[in-house]
Amino acid sequence: MTEARRARWAATAAGALLALAGLAASALRLTAPVPALVPAAYAVGAGACALAGVLGSRGRTRRALWLLVGGVMVMALGDQFD
Repeated sequence: MTEARRARWAATAAGALLALAGLAASALRLTAPVPALVPAAYAVGAGACALAGVLGSRGRTRRALWLLVGGVMVMALGDQFD
């Protein structure tokens, strides 16, 4: 397996995993009495991670990495409002 293929798989898997985690956290926060910004931040961060997974599968691994970082940062920022 080449380095580029490994990087694509890693970006795709990380994007999918973080997107699922963000969606699960958003769904859990919807049932709790928290401000609406919290589940929205998790959902937006999950969307960014899902987009990073798509970009990673297409070979744009550097952009996918930065989008993953941004998506996780949005989720963490939403968690601060909890």
